[in-house]
Amino acid sequence: MAKKNEELDPETLALINWCIEVEGFLVAGGATLEQAQEHIEEQVEWFTDQFYDGLTPEQAAKEALAD
Repeated sequence: MAKKNEELDPETLALINWCIEVEGFLVAGGATLEQAQEHIEEQVEWFTDQFYDGLTPEQAAKEALAD
């Protein structure tokens, strides 16, 4: 994890913000906030791939909820 004084690069910040948006769609789809966060943490590589493949947060959440 980055140190508090260390700035994250723009790409990492974009991924984090994207995951925060995915989290909202997972919650809207019926998950609790804790479940959504845990799922993203457990499947971070899959979500990262979806981010780089150009999926929107909503699309990634729909795919995650479909599994």
